[in-house]
Amino acid sequence: MRDELRASGAPDTVVDDAVLVLSELLSNATRHARPLPPDDSVRADWSRGSAGEVTIAVTDGGGPTRPLPASPSVTAHGGRGLSIITSLAQAWGVREDVECEAVTVWAVVGRPEFGATKGGHAPSGLDGIEGLDGFEGLDGISI
Repeated sequence: MRDELRASGAPDTVVDDAVLVLSELLSNATRHARPLPPDDSVRADWSRGSAGEVTIAVTDGGGPTRPLPASPSVTAHGGRGLSIITSLAQAWGVREDVECEAVTVWAVVGRPEFGATKGGHAPSGLDGIEGLDGFEGLDGISI
């Protein structure tokens, strides 16, 4: 992702934020969720929008709870992933696909003029993110 975003002309700060968000989302998916059937994978997608924003989405088979930011103690070894994403992203949210038994957590970085203040949480899914209904056109990988 880093190489693709740099090649597309994304600023280093946006690239760094997008890579960190992807890392946190993948970590959460592998730690807290089931893999996607039928091939036991987790899917990572990203795209760069016309305003320079980067949307990152990770899809897994869901887990026992819905992804929410935690308030870990200072000495806790984990639990900060979604708080990190909240601080870096202009918006993020969760989209559930009950038919496919899939949960997608997405985040938008690098677009300060996006409708929410930095760290805003748009829980309704991808509403309001131009061109991303159903993740059509996103480049992606399966891991």
